[in-house]
Amino acid sequence: MKVGSVGRARSAVLVAAVAVNGMLVGASLDQAIKQLPARHRIGVRAYSGYSQAADLDNGVAWYGGLGLVAAALALAVAAPALGFGRERSDRHLRSITAVATVGWLVVTAWAAPLSFSQRTASDTQALTAIFDSFEQLNLLRAGLQLLALATLAGTLVLHLAASARR
Repeated sequence: MKVGSVGRARSAVLVAAVAVNGMLVGASLDQAIKQLPARHRIGVRAYSGYSQAADLDNGVAWYGGLGLVAAALALAVAAPALGFGRERSDRHLRSITAVATVGWLVVTAWAAPLSFSQRTASDTQALTAIFDSFEQLNLLRAGLQLLALATLAGTLVLHLAASARR
């Protein structure tokens, strides 16, 4: 590949990483701001019915696919072998991207089985405990995803500025 095409490919990966991670942050914040709080108004059993019909049905493929693509793109940007990060500030951003991405993946590995456990919850108290814990994990996950998005956006800005100087 020519040097110009490598630069365009890097830019495309960064733009895709920012876009897909932005979608992921939006989905997590939608759950944190709108969906999970609704259980206090409609009741935990009604919310569980909605969650099982949406999040644990079509949502599994949607959230899973979006999360895997977002993580793959973020970690690709963070990988030194791809040639990002010639400047010190860029290396720091990419390191934070990697840590935040691995962090939200770990939180998701903890949160997902918790969400699935609502299928076998026997009473309102158990459902309440599940959703209260899931809400806290989702907030942590959304925060880490937002951090990864911010560092990806910063990396994109630095990359575009460096490209403009060439």
